[in-house]
Amino acid sequence: MDSLCSPTRLVLVTFFLLCFFAGDSSATRPGFIYTRHRGRCTPQYWSSQREAWPRMVPERSTVEKIFGVMVAKERWRSDLTLVESTARNDEEGNAYGALLKQGIAALVNSYARRSFSYAPWEVKTMLIQAMVSEPAARRQAGKFAVANVACD
Repeated sequence: MDSLCSPTRLVLVTFFLLCFFAGDSSATRPGFIYTRHRGRCTPQYWSSQREAWPRMVPERSTVEKIFGVMVAKERWRSDLTLVESTARNDEEGNAYGALLKQGIAALVNSYARRSFSYAPWEVKTMLIQAMVSEPAARRQAGKFAVANVACD
């Protein structure tokens, strides 16, 4: 009888019961492994080609055709496609790379999502205006990133 009601056993049973009932509160937090936001409006989503791109911005169209020769020539290859732009991984230290990646996603979202924060002409205008300097490009890329994540 003593082995069934020992203090150690009671502590263990109490611990397991507490863990069981406290499990519901952890459902709103990320799990043990870090989870990344992979919403339906992010550059990663559009580069995966899980959804058809809008007809107004075909994925194989070039940055030069969408934003103009002067914008594309200034920072990127003239034959860089939109889907390649969303799949880039050089935005960490490159403000213009981040601007392009987030800007293309914002442009696609403006055509594909009715509830998106910006109209297509606004996205194009803001991207072109942000090309004046690295700080401006970094700020605008951040604004596009916030709008892309909030789009879901």
